[in-house]
Amino acid sequence: MSTPDAPTIAELEEQERRLTLPRFTHADAWSLGTLLVELARDRDAPVAVDIRRGGQQLFHAALPGSTQDNDAWIDRKRRVVERYAASSLLVGTRFRAKNITFEESSRLDPNTYAAHGGAFPITVEGVGVIGTVVVSGLPQLEDHALVVEALTHFKDL
Repeated sequence: MSTPDAPTIAELEEQERRLTLPRFTHADAWSLGTLLVELARDRDAPVAVDIRRGGQQLFHAALPGSTQDNDAWIDRKRRVVERYAASSLLVGTRFRAKNITFEESSRLDPNTYAAHGGAFPITVEGVGVIGTVVVSGLPQLEDHALVVEALTHFKDL
């Protein structure tokens, strides 16, 4: 997988609009999670994958080469999505667009929150953000791109 170019704020916002789902069930979490695992395995990507609805973890997988540090990154990136109702990459990009960093300007503990790519909101039409899907283990743009690719395929199923 080649490193993607950094998307703009407008591109990131469009991804979130486009990837709004009609529903999201436990079975959907399994389908999306297994799709992410298949994509990662095809690329020998050493990632961990996490999907949550509200406070409940519905799917988690750790592929060879991932470590418990990836689980810590998942938690930090997930908290950004939960707080801002936007992808962790979009949040970080918005801060950088103002020539400030998330870590210095958000007033949030960087040991608890990370505005690095890889966490994406699960948004349901007519409801809003109901959960998160997170990948950790690749450079942040690749983590984000993998989640977007999987959500795009999942939505087309």
